[in-house]
Amino acid sequence: MALPKPIPGLVIRYSYLWYSEHLQGHDEGQKGRPCAIVATIREDESSDTRVLMLPLTPSPPVHASLAVEIPPKVKQRLQLDDARSWVVLSEWKEFIWSGPDLRRVPGADDSSVAYGMLPPKLFMQIRDRLVALIQSHEARPVRRT
Repeated sequence: MALPKPIPGLVIRYSYLWYSEHLQGHDEGQKGRPCAIVATIREDESSDTRVLMLPLTPSPPVHASLAVEIPPKVKQRLQLDDARSWVVLSEWKEFIWSGPDLRRVPGADDSSVAYGMLPPKLFMQIRDRLVALIQSHEARPVRRT
């Protein structure tokens, strides 16, 4: 499978393990979902690339400060459904690219795990709000076994 480069702003399909699922003892996500890559870290040219990503969900956030709504035009361009969706900022997943949990985008061929890129302004808003939440200890990583 030819994979895209994991660059910040890329929306991928991933079997995301929610923090609540982790607490219940699960070690696998229940389904593939869109997730936004917000950072990539590579120690040096010979090391793996670590990816930090945030899940997208149609569930409204309990606290508006813990999510960013995806505008309808962006959802349409990414070929996502018409329902309202939010990028969740309160938890994130970090994994080694490419990992076993990437999933094929529905309706695409087997080589496609990416929906497309977030607009730069929206991406910067998401990134900046995430950094603020991490600094205030209001966001946490989801660990997997």
